[in-house]
Amino acid sequence: MFGSLKALPADPILGLSAKYREDANPQKIDLGVGVYKDEAGHTAILDCVKQAEKYRHDNEDTKVYIGPTGSPLFNEEMAKLIFGNHNVLTANRARTVSTPGGTGALRVAAEFIKSCKSGTTIWVSNPTWANHTGLFSASGLTVKTYPYYDYENKQLDFDGMLAALKEVKSDDAVLLHACCHNPSGMDLSQEQWQQVAEVAKTNGFLPVIDMAYQGFGDGLDEDAYGLRLMADSVEEMIVCSSCSKNFGLYRERIGATTIIASSTTAADIASSVLLSVVRCIYSMPPAHGAALVETILSSDELRHQWYGELKDMRDRINGNRQLLVEKLIESGVTRDFSHIVRQKGMFSFLGITPEQVQQLQDEYSIYMVGSSRMSIAGIAQSNVDYLAQSIAKVL
Repeated sequence: MFGSLKALPADPILGLSAKYREDANPQKIDLGVGVYKDEAGHTAILDCVKQAEKYRHDNEDTKVYIGPTGSPLFNEEMAKLIFGNHNVLTANRARTVSTPGGTGALRVAAEFIKSCKSGTTIWVSNPTWANHTGLFSASGLTVKTYPYYDYENKQLDFDGMLAALKEVKSDDAVLLHACCHNPSGMDLSQEQWQQVAEVAKTNGFLPVIDMAYQGFGDGLDEDAYGLRLMADSVEEMIVCSSCSKNFGLYRERIGATTIIASSTTAADIASSVLLSVVRCIYSMPPAHGAALVETILSSDELRHQWYGELKDMRDRINGNRQLLVEKLIESGVTRDFSHIVRQKGMFSFLGITPEQVQQLQDEYSIYMVGSSRMSIAGIAQSNVDYLAQSIAKVL
């Protein structure tokens, strides 16, 4: 049977990481992988996570399954983190399950949507995270795109986006990035979120909101503004969240899928279907990452410590954006790169050609995706001059 298989190309980002590791240039820079790095290029464990791990080590007394929903405390704390004191929680209209990372949350959501209506069309932004299309297609959903990023003017194509969403049918789903859009870094303003929420309410499509970077844009509550506004406007929606970035728990693979329904009864019915989906994919979720997150969020001391560490990461990323633009100017670049400062989160489109991206890789050992999407966290005081000067040379 295996003899009929043909080798598939490696994932572009993972392949890029492999080339970076093999590069012997001591000045090499990795701007491809989407993980937070400190000034030394290291992805350290947060101090609050270390304390939560010690607590778990000292207090865990069993390795028994935790059930398809995951830990009730984790689910409760995640719902509060996402929605604050929103009335979807007080009205008991939300149901959350823990999942193997944000990717698992999206796959669970996709399978749940298929259970609601086979062959559903889900609309994703152009561009979007590369894995979105594969995840939804693998679940049998039809994937279509709506305009989002204006490459020429390096800004949001909001008019195109809104016009496309107005044509979406009531039995379709629409994927929206809550904040820190991946890969463009270009987010909706509060006023634009209000217009999108109004269209969702009028047309009746199902909003599916991917929130992988809460706290990496402007702040925990600020980054959830659009999501909470949408919950004010519609009766049904799905939220897929991840703890990989904001807690630094990449390898623990912990995320959550939250379903909002029109009533408590409808939420209970939806939850039963959601649990059936979970049972048929991975049966039970992993426990360790969830235990760390719930320990942090349920402790006043650890939660406030996490706030501080998260702010440090956010401030460093935002500072790197400004720093790169300043260094490009110092290097004699006359092209306007101010869009980098206006973008949010881990990623940004630099705005150069694929040929120039390849030249950066071949001649200067600077690695980024061919679209010129770069990870801002890979910039550091020690490499920003070399980066800016190299970009100036290929322009």
